[in-house]
Amino acid sequence: MTEDIPVAEAVEVPAPLVRAAGAVLWRPSAQDPEVVLVHRPRYGDWSLPKGKLDPGELPAHAAAREVTEETGFTATLTRPLTRVSYSVPARAGGSAPKVVDYFSARLSGGRFTPNDEVDELRWLPLKEARAELSYPHDARVLDAFEESRSETATVLLVRHAKAGKRSEWSGDDALRPLSPAGREQRDALHSLLPLFAPSRVYSAPRVRCEQTVAPVAADAGIDVVSEPLFSEEVYSADPAAGVRALLEVAAEGGTSVVCSQGGVIPDLVRRLAGSAGLDLGEVASRKGSVWTLAFRPGEPAVDGRSPALSLTAAHYLADPLP
Repeated sequence: MTEDIPVAEAVEVPAPLVRAAGAVLWRPSAQDPEVVLVHRPRYGDWSLPKGKLDPGELPAHAAAREVTEETGFTATLTRPLTRVSYSVPARAGGSAPKVVDYFSARLSGGRFTPNDEVDELRWLPLKEARAELSYPHDARVLDAFEESRSETATVLLVRHAKAGKRSEWSGDDALRPLSPAGREQRDALHSLLPLFAPSRVYSAPRVRCEQTVAPVAADAGIDVVSEPLFSEEVYSADPAAGVRALLEVAAEGGTSVVCSQGGVIPDLVRRLAGSAGLDLGEVASRKGSVWTLAFRPGEPAVDGRSPALSLTAAHYLADPLP
């Protein structure tokens, strides 16, 4: 009698996820803004600037880099727009999933020179750009961009970087500084936040908060403005005043950075989202994380004091270290 020996079956290993990032590069025009489309001779298509993430890159870094590499232009990121998923051919055969994070990016300088990746570039109004695009998912990115056109402000709401354990600090907690791990997060934020070219930087009056955003303010040549309403004990005593303070920051327009604490950020974001009818689900707030909050003019506030602004979009980056 012979014993049956099981035959090992081949196990199909899924192809690894391909991460990429891109941007809707735009410039103002007499009426509607114009956006860039690029022609890639390798594929014979018209698309939005995009490319794979390099090792150690976040999507925002890759989006800004790809814009410059493919078009020769430099740009200021406004906010994340949307994420697109589709399949691409895998090197080993079959297909691999691909995810592309897109950002809105306003032209700031440079000039186009044909290169190996892009041999032609066109500035087009949105309607003409949609008709020219080769892929339906790129048209959906333009839809997201068009929806963002009414926005007047972006607030980058940052939780301070790591500062060790409170129980291990014997001095005034307001003076607790960043730990070595926190300084790494600070440096990562220093490479990320300037991509959005903030013109104002606010902080809760905590050394760890101020240290987290001080390099960003220094790069921009501005001071860090101390705002007690973004600290835990002052915010908890009057959350409505804290929300009003954040809306007043947004009412200044453009892009601002606000550094706050874990006892503030989740409640603050939930209140802003609730008043705008946005369901964000769980509102996380890890140390070193960033909420990108976009605002547009809205209905006058019920309290008659808060600026008439409404939150339109909120995107969360859990950690600036990839």
